[in-house]
Amino acid sequence: MCLKENERIDQLFADGIKIIQSPKVFSFSLDAVLLANFPKIPKKGKIVDLCAGNGAVGLFIAKKTKSKIYQIELQEKLADMAQRSVALNHLEKQIEVFPLDLKDSLNRIASDSCDLVLCNPPYFKGLPTNRKNPNPYYAIARHETHTDLDEVLFTSSKLLKMNGHFAMVHRPDRFLEIIDLMKKNRLAPKRIQFVYPKPEKDANILLIEGIKDGKLDGFKVLPPMFTYDTVGNYSLETSRLLYGQ
Repeated sequence: MCLKENERIDQLFADGIKIIQSPKVFSFSLDAVLLANFPKIPKKGKIVDLCAGNGAVGLFIAKKTKSKIYQIELQEKLADMAQRSVALNHLEKQIEVFPLDLKDSLNRIASDSCDLVLCNPPYFKGLPTNRKNPNPYYAIARHETHTDLDEVLFTSSKLLKMNGHFAMVHRPDRFLEIIDLMKKNRLAPKRIQFVYPKPEKDANILLIEGIKDGKLDGFKVLPPMFTYDTVGNYSLETSRLLYGQ
């Protein structure tokens, strides 16, 4: 596998997946690992990974399913890294990468056809007053400059078949907005989990799952997860996700 300038190969030991990364662009974080392990992954069908970045989430779920996985990523450099990581893991028959704007994904993937849509979207609103990272790759990945939460949920709903599942990782401070926009876009919230850095800290990650055209009852709040223990080591649950049993 040919690496380009400033690139390296990292590995998620829990799933035996290798992934091409670079300090010059936005790399995957624990958020992607959490999202890949949050929803029930369908054994067969069609899965879409929106805002795919360098392909982490799709790669991390690949060994759990025989489903076809489509990855949508706006930034061509990241999409290229994702495609080479797919080849590095010999997953070309299962994963296809489209270097597309999210809003154009319906031109390549049929509406009402997907069993699961996953998304690790930009977290911060693209307001003129918000400070943005001077690195354009980080700025696009973190801020809603090319898409926003409503468009992410609208596109996800259009892609999903009835009773298809949607799962997203986001920030707790936008929880109420997420709930409102999910319901607006026919995605009934079903499960949430808050992730905390340590037991005494506020939550900094939100995982949420919904069902297209699902009923609004049966909503579950899962037990909290902690990234680190009280002395600063990875918690047992985090270690399991990163390194396996």
